[in-house]
Parts: sequence; C-alpha cells; structure tokens
Amino acid sequence: MQLFETPNDPILQEDLNNIVKSDLPWDKLAGKSLLITGATGLVGGAVVRALCCANRLRGLGVRLLLPVRSKEKARETFGDLIERENIRLIMSDICQPLCVDEPVDHILHAASVTNSKQMVTYPVETIMTAIDGTRHVLELAREKQVESIVYLSSMEAYGKPDESLPTVTETDYGYIDFLGVRSCYPEGKRMAECLCACYHAEYGVPVRIARLAQTFGAGISASENRVFAQFARSLLNGTDIVLHTAGDSWGNYCYTAECVSALLFLLFNGENGEAYNVVNEQTNCQIRDMAQMVADMSGGNIKVVFDIPEDELKYGYAPSVKMHLSGAKLAALGWKATIDLPEMYRRLIAGMQVTGNY
Repeated sequence: MQLFETPNDPILQEDLNNIVKSDLPWDKLAGKSLLITGATGLVGGAVVRALCCANRLRGLGVRLLLPVRSKEKARETFGDLIERENIRLIMSDICQPLCVDEPVDHILHAASVTNSKQMVTYPVETIMTAIDGTRHVLELAREKQVESIVYLSSMEAYGKPDESLPTVTETDYGYIDFLGVRSCYPEGKRMAECLCACYHAEYGVPVRIARLAQTFGAGISASENRVFAQFARSLLNGTDIVLHTAGDSWGNYCYTAECVSALLFLLFNGENGEAYNVVNEQTNCQIRDMAQMVADMSGGNIKVVFDIPEDELKYGYAPSVKMHLSGAKLAALGWKATIDLPEMYRRLIAGMQVTGNY
C-alpha cells in the first residue's frame, strides 16, 4: 500500500502537507465520518487526499465515505489509497437516492458537471445532476442528522452582475438567460442553492454554501480540459495559446489547496443557510491577460492568438462577464487566500511536468 497520498506528485504532496500543518480545527474531525460526493473530481479528490494525509500525520481516524459510480475510476484516481482502512467506497449514482448504512457526521457535496462542452451537449443531464443530486444529498443529511454539510456552488450562479459594482458580494445577483442552453449550469447551481436554503429553513439541515471561483493547481488529471489546463499545456508543449473568444471576460481564481482549506474551514465555521465566496481577490483579471501572462512565462517562445468561430456556443463557454468576486465575507470569519495567480501557475505547471499530465 502506498505510504504517501500522491507518491508520483511531490508538488501536490507538499500542498497536502501544508493543509494538514495549518491551524484548522482538526480535533473536531477526530473519529468523525465525512461523506464526500464528487470524490473523483479535482476539488473532491483533493479533499479526500488531504484528509487521508491528516489521518496519517495527525492520527485523526476520520472515516471517509465516497459515493462513486465506478470503482475502476476511483482506483484510477486514487491508486492504492482506496485500500486504506478509513476509506469506504459506496457504489451509487448521485441522481438516485443515497443509501448509507452507517452514521454520517459531515457531508461535502462536490458532485457536478464541470465540462463546458458536456453542458451544451447534455443540458438536461447537467441540470438534473445539480437538482436531483443535491436533493438526494440533503435528504441523506436530514436522515442522518449530520453536524454540517457544505455544498459546492459556483461563481457562475451570479450570472451577469451589474458591471458598475467594484466587487460582487454574496447578495449581488445578476442576469441569466434561462432560455439559453448553457444556462443549465448556472441555473442548476441557483436551484441547488435554493434547495439548500429550503432544507435549512424547513428541516433545520445545517448546510453552508461555498461559491467557488475557478479552482486549479497541482494534481489535475490528464483529461482536464478547462482553460487553465489548456494554457499550461501550451506552455509546456511550446505551442501558441489559442483563444476561441475575445477573452474579455473577467476571471476569478483560487488555488486548489487553498480551496480545500476553505471548505474544511466552512465545515466548522460557516453559518447555516449562508453562502460564501471562495476566491483570492487579487487574481481578478481578464482571460486574455491571463493567457498573455502564461505566454510571457515562455520567454517569448509562444504567443496568444485568436481563432474565434462564428458559432462560439458549440464550445460551451460561459457568457462574458465583468465581475470582481469579493472574499470579504469569508475573510470576516477568519479565512483568506494568499497564493496569487503566477504562483498558482508555477505550481500547476511543475505538477504537470513531474506527472507527465500534458
């Protein structure tokens, strides 16, 4: 059985060690059980590894319950890590009711469609995964009378906010064209958040909502195809970065390891029924500027080029927005991101190099 949580990626392992060394209230997790949906995804998988690392280094004895559709994918994602005694795979589909025959103390609901092309190809499945999946998780939380549950939402839930706002706080909702097919994702997130609020109001389910900025860092899979991975692969392969839009949309970001820290922080410190942005405010920039930043890291070997198709919708890109996400609400509780965008890319690229995932 592998000793470390990610033996082939020392960059990610360093991230995990740093999470475990942080001053999170680890003692509150000792001997508890935590159910994590979306465990084979980027964020869910990072949480699983971080808690396995905490079990090894801190002796917490946290029981990890992982609903997965495929044991093969779980093994491909985690390797021998799934053989650790504190991990239990539960074969299930999030779109069906969850049957768990043991106590559940906390839940992290990270299961979601994240591939933009899939959103426009399978919009019905995208929105029903958000709605039905969240309802089933909330029902389980109600049945098990959990101590806390964190739902992973998205900054896309804001839609197109008022462009005159200096920052977008948790109450600054904008416009979404709900007849647009790509809106299946942000509308699904909004509906799921509303379900969370309703389950808290009617049944007292202790749910908190984390609205994530785009999250990336060391540990991405070889199949990851979101723009941050495309930019990094262009740099590593020495090929120009190709933008299929004007790149004028404003992005907001958070490093994966810091996102994991924020989610565990919210598990114990968030207020029930409340939503919190998870973001490093200093990362706010336009997509084309981020592309140029990565190109500049090549020392002039690659450049940014534009190849904008007549039908941009087929790529499933989110609509262009001008939004500077505020992290003030979470900072007021005592958590703040510190890793800036250049360092996020340096660690992402170093991780890709050592694992060959490019």
